[in-house]
Amino acid sequence: MTSRDQKAPGIGLLTVLLGAVAAGPIMLYGLSATSDAIIAELGISEAHFGLLATTCFGAAAIGNATLGRLADRHSDLSLMAFIFVLATLALLLVAVPDGFPMLLLAAALSGIAQSFPNGVTNRILLERVPDTKRIGWVGIKQSGVQVSQLIASLAFPVLALGVGWRGAALTIAVIPLILLAMTWYSVRTTPLLSAPKPASDTAAESAATTPKPSTDTPAEAAQPDPEPAPTRPAKHPGMVWALALFGLINGIGVQATNVYIPLFAVREMGFSLVLGGAAAALAGVIGVIARVTWARRMAKGASGPRLLLVLALIALAGAVLFLIADAAGWALLVWAAVAFHGISALGVSVVLMAALMRAIPASSMVSASGMVTAGMFFGFALGPLLMGIIVGSPGGFVLGWITVGITYALCVILALILIRVSSRRR
Repeated sequence: MTSRDQKAPGIGLLTVLLGAVAAGPIMLYGLSATSDAIIAELGISEAHFGLLATTCFGAAAIGNATLGRLADRHSDLSLMAFIFVLATLALLLVAVPDGFPMLLLAAALSGIAQSFPNGVTNRILLERVPDTKRIGWVGIKQSGVQVSQLIASLAFPVLALGVGWRGAALTIAVIPLILLAMTWYSVRTTPLLSAPKPASDTAAESAATTPKPSTDTPAEAAQPDPEPAPTRPAKHPGMVWALALFGLINGIGVQATNVYIPLFAVREMGFSLVLGGAAAALAGVIGVIARVTWARRMAKGASGPRLLLVLALIALAGAVLFLIADAAGWALLVWAAVAFHGISALGVSVVLMAALMRAIPASSMVSASGMVTAGMFFGFALGPLLMGIIVGSPGGFVLGWITVGITYALCVILALILIRVSSRRR
């Protein structure tokens, strides 16, 4: 039976792939959207609030860097269930009125829930989705982070008006539970493709386990050596590390901006709590559109390094707009800056993942994706902590936006280097 004879993957599978990417960060985006209320109620500083994001993304970075090889050996269903259960527990812990330490624990669990989504969803795409749909689906499922940002940034402030920010977390906890039930059905009912991966796996397994003393020719005997290479815990190619570095630098600017958009809008620009959440939600909406759009560009054969250069330049322009809005007090520029941020910096992840899928086999996709994602998450962890310290200093948000701009300038330089290296290889 060929892959054409098998039931095509449908909207249910795509929904749970998107949900797996979205489930982990929804807690942090919800807290960010209500940050002004949380800081006031708990009596903490901006730097302390940034520590929540640092804990979350730090746990995610460590998880991605250390658990990828282990995840390569576990089933799709078990990893997906792990993601949704941890995301639910994190939201439930936010609802426990036990002060800042409990929020730190919730943030850590939320981070661990983000250790596997990119890897396991990429593997599902390679093994269960035809290549004609694959890159397009990457864009949709990678937009899960922005869908999470959109839902949390709109729902948390509105719910907080009625039941408080802890009650909002308790209410939102139902979402990953629903996704868990959908996953149980969708992953189990979507068959593996019969080609190309199963064929190569079968060849590798039979070459390694079945003795053929009378039929093996020298050429056939040489075949097993290159075939198992992708499945051994070998070193990742240099491209993986380059993409991880870009993700790290970009990640600093991304989450320094994401986490503090609502607080900046409320504190500096005079927005209400709900309107501050709406500013972050706008970034989420535009980020969803951007990721799908950039994925389509990659599907049409666009160069990954060149797209990364474009994204870095637009992100740099967004940081400049935030700086001007802050210095001049022009609220209208905040919306423009948010739009530039959503179009660019939030689109980097899909380009990184699509570039990986062009070169990395399914057998090592979880670990390779884990390393690139770890780079992004280390950046995510550093960004809010640095921004929190800067915002609490005499430099305030002005110095903060200058720092964000510097990170994107570094991304521009790295993208130019990647383009030059790619041109030399041709």
